[in-house]
Amino acid sequence: MVVCGDDGLAHRLAAELRGVYREQVTLVVPAGRGTVSPPVVGRARAVSAALLDRVVMAAVNRGSGTAGTSEPRGGERLIEAAEPTEAVLADAGVDRATALALVYDDDETNIRAALTARRLNPRLRLVLRLYNRRLGQHIEELLDQAAVLAAADDDTGADAEDASVTVLSDADTAAPALTAAAVAGTTKVVQTEGLMLRAVEHAPRPDGRTPSGLATLALLSAPGNDPAYADGSENSGEQGPQLLPDADTVRAARGRGTVVLEQVSYTGPSLPAGRGTGGVVPPFASLFSRRLRWSLAGLVACVVALAVTLAVVTGVHPLGALYLTLLDLFAINDPAKGERTGRQVLQLLSGLAGLLLLPLLIAAVLEALGTFRTASALRKPPRGLGGHIVLLGLGKIGTRVLTRLRELDVPVVCVESDPEARGMATARRLRVPVVLGDVTQEGVLEAAKIHRAYALLAVTSSDTTNLEAVLYARGVRPGLRAVLRVYDDDFATAVYRTLRAAHPHALTRSRSVTHLAAPAFAGAMHGRQILGAIPVERRVLLFAEMQVGRYPQLTGKTVADAFEPGLWRVLAVDAAGVEGEVSEAYVLRDEDRVVLAATRQGLARLTPARGRAPGPPSPARPPAGTGE
Repeated sequence: MVVCGDDGLAHRLAAELRGVYREQVTLVVPAGRGTVSPPVVGRARAVSAALLDRVVMAAVNRGSGTAGTSEPRGGERLIEAAEPTEAVLADAGVDRATALALVYDDDETNIRAALTARRLNPRLRLVLRLYNRRLGQHIEELLDQAAVLAAADDDTGADAEDASVTVLSDADTAAPALTAAAVAGTTKVVQTEGLMLRAVEHAPRPDGRTPSGLATLALLSAPGNDPAYADGSENSGEQGPQLLPDADTVRAARGRGTVVLEQVSYTGPSLPAGRGTGGVVPPFASLFSRRLRWSLAGLVACVVALAVTLAVVTGVHPLGALYLTLLDLFAINDPAKGERTGRQVLQLLSGLAGLLLLPLLIAAVLEALGTFRTASALRKPPRGLGGHIVLLGLGKIGTRVLTRLRELDVPVVCVESDPEARGMATARRLRVPVVLGDVTQEGVLEAAKIHRAYALLAVTSSDTTNLEAVLYARGVRPGLRAVLRVYDDDFATAVYRTLRAAHPHALTRSRSVTHLAAPAFAGAMHGRQILGAIPVERRVLLFAEMQVGRYPQLTGKTVADAFEPGLWRVLAVDAAGVEGEVSEAYVLRDEDRVVLAATRQGLARLTPARGRAPGPPSPARPPAGTGE
């Protein structure tokens, strides 16, 4: 496996492949980043301490220059290069590798390297980190087509599916978890074709019974929704939540919360993309104030009344009477000299109505221009706003989180210091209030109505800024729900426990983006279609779609027998040619496709190391904390 990147995700992904999947990894990073420098990948350090020590020694002994290569023991390699050029990829052994992950922060760098790698090895499995999802779809189709053509011309019988291309985004992977942590009752949804599943967290029931659902995905370590026990610490009496427990364990568990899988069916029409946001062009009713609309309606009623009266008095056809009234209204008709008194009075009244029309037209034009100007500019938080979420940061992660919050119709106020940030255009389009300013300065959070907010979601790129904002907000409102993005997972755990100890009655969540994203990237490098990932306290549960024939642990077993507690569980079966519903007694065939819920350790065990036979059957309950 070859991993190329320029930030903590590359180190975390490499450690994931080595420690969990036992793969030989070549890590390509820019010069000077071969050592574990901030942001430190905490748990990655525990998994691969020996390798990291060798990396430090290689960095110390590195001579002058911009690129270098170290060859630690065991075939693990570290290459330092400014960019993943063709020479660098060839030196990394891409032509002999099984999979390549390109996780640079720049989309263009990843695409250019992917095209080069596909030319060097048409059968290489590629995993790309791209923020632009639409461009990612086109690149995925292009590279897949190249793999199919190469497989057709290859005489070795290589399968094009082995050279699959998967485009992922760490922002898309982390955004649902951050959003769900900030919004109470928000469900975590995983969708595959027409099937939609959601994981719902339930508090312990007074009678001790397990909530109904398709399956119990996890037993929480907390004895309830008490935030003081939400990290799986020693206070709860457990080392962490139990993922994918069997039926006996669920029945024996008393007083513990559960994460239950439910199926969601939706048969109605799709919601419009801009529902509830107003878009860039506001609706017609919002162009004018209510008072102006009533004034215009009253003026129209007066014109109609004058036209009807003129038709009655003069005997003119109603349309002709309306025409004469409008001429009088706009003062372009001849004076009614020598005509009947009624006609003269009506003309004077029409002229008076015309005088009233002029200021109304001017007010309408000014209000319309002001509305369009407001729609294209940043909005300010309304005076009576309350119960909203304050979102700090509109970068890659913040933009995705903002979009998901608006999809849930959650009121949001954003705080951003950079007027040219990536998410400013999205905030304007969604008409979300934005406060421009440094969150560490006094008065910025107050402008975002933090004292009346429901939660604070700090997702800036600076860990210290996020921590300082949460501490300041807790000083203003001690019981505020706080969720902060922290790059290093060890630092996230330390921050969480400290804030929990200081504010035991306030809900606090800390999330590491690399911790949430790395399992999905590692799974995709093994050819699995990762559908989604959900956090269970400080652990991660993955959903993947697999072909049964590729995994001996599934072939020929019933759905019930294919369940390995603590490792994986079959949630859905796509059985071609089988009529009716598939029960737990159904025997899985090679051509069937299944949707699995699995831990990271379970995904690793589903693929035995190349050249070795599958290991012994996994225990019914793996040690707590292993691989999580």
